[in-house]
Amino acid sequence: MTPREAPPRPSRPLSTGAPAHDRSPDVEAAPDWRWHRLLDAPHRLGFFAGALIWAAGATWWFVVLGARLVPWAMPWSVSPGLAHALLMTFGFMPLFFSGFLFTAGPKWLAQPEQSARALLPTVVAAIAGWMLFVTGVHLSAALAAGGLALVAFGWSTFALRFARLVRTSRVADRTHARWVALACGIGAVSLWLAAASLAARREDLARAAVQLGLWGFVALIVATVAHRMIPFFNDSAMPGLDVRRPAWLLWLFGATLAAQAMFGACDAVFGPLPAAARWLQVAFEAPVAALLLWLALRWCFATTLRRHLQQRLLLMMYVGFAWFALALALAAVSHAMIAIEGGARAPGLAPLHAMVIGFLGSTLIAMASRVACGHSGRSQVVDALLWRLFWLLQGAVLMRLAGAWWPSPALLAIAALAWAVVAGGWALRYGRWFGGPRADGRPG
Repeated sequence: MTPREAPPRPSRPLSTGAPAHDRSPDVEAAPDWRWHRLLDAPHRLGFFAGALIWAAGATWWFVVLGARLVPWAMPWSVSPGLAHALLMTFGFMPLFFSGFLFTAGPKWLAQPEQSARALLPTVVAAIAGWMLFVTGVHLSAALAAGGLALVAFGWSTFALRFARLVRTSRVADRTHARWVALACGIGAVSLWLAAASLAARREDLARAAVQLGLWGFVALIVATVAHRMIPFFNDSAMPGLDVRRPAWLLWLFGATLAAQAMFGACDAVFGPLPAAARWLQVAFEAPVAALLLWLALRWCFATTLRRHLQQRLLLMMYVGFAWFALALALAAVSHAMIAIEGGARAPGLAPLHAMVIGFLGSTLIAMASRVACGHSGRSQVVDALLWRLFWLLQGAVLMRLAGAWWPSPALLAIAALAWAVVAGGWALRYGRWFGGPRADGRPG
């Protein structure tokens, strides 16, 4: 059993008799915002940059989908679907990862605290690279490839630095850190492959790079962190519940995501797979989905519902985890339909968006909000604004799934608008904290 981490020390406890969501999360006057404060802690710089790319990218995609309703013919040098997949996969999540891993990682590994300045190459390269990329997808594929190469360079510097932290650590239990370091390396390889593929005008290989990056990088890091942190959050709310982190569950996550990456990459390069391969996918997707859904429901009913939804933050993470299970269930249904009847009525991209918006998006907004509150000296509570943003995100997932079953440009544009509002709302709410002083006056 791994030693338990000491919980963060918020300025107020998570629960003080009254339901957490009935209390204000330390409302204060507009902070004295300064750019230099972004360098006070890694999470400030990484989260601020991530929120910026998230909001800008979501707004760009809403404009793209909205233009189809006008109609307005936008120029494209890279296919819109691929451009969207690259930006949503590699754009903002790695920046949030960098801020979190340079904050929590040294504690996991008993290493010295990391300076936010160490993230500057990653952050500057990402912001500049994505600006070039978005410009390039409309004007020049070579420019888009150059922007992606810049992002790949920046992320590679972070991946190497984090791998060095893991390698030089003397902590006995480095399991989660090693999984994360492996995923960071896969992310770097995926980005370089995507950049080279765009430069060579091989969109099939670029789509394969997206599959590798989505499942083997982004989803693997989120699943690994969830495996480590959700039991810890459970114990903070209800001591004694699922504090264990069974190793088999982490290996199950890894095997499932590796299989999805492999099948997705093969689909991208070789085209539709034969029915036998689809049944093989169904054979592991269906039981894993059932197991994960049981686990999510067990956590949810054992804690959150028993406390009448007092722990909204836990509920947000459980809902996100449930989307992981539902995404696999939808994938099993889709692949079974493809194997039986060729996929004429299959749900298309529904499983993918259940995974990306439902699991990754819900988990991001829960964990990033918790870190933002705890490391800004505020109570770790879910106030009315964050609660509304979270449920708007769930609405975006459902609308996107409906758009997969019943294709409608208007429905897709509405789902994109909801996603953009969530991203912009979160960035405006929490972004000002990252450049302001801590509410409790402490450094960091």
